[in-house]
Amino acid sequence: MSALLVALPGCQKQEGPAQQAGKKADKAVEQAGQQVEKAGESIQDAAKGDKK
Repeated sequence: MSALLVALPGCQKQEGPAQQAGKKADKAVEQAGQQVEKAGESIQDAAKGDKK
């Protein structure tokens, strides 16, 4: 039983630098997309004469 408990943490998948960089890139792209969407909404509102 003790051997199982010691070996279990070794089975967990460790993220490498490439995976971490990929996650950061995904998050940055998602945030940029949200900003573009907000800008598009602002342009549409301005075209309609609405102010937010």
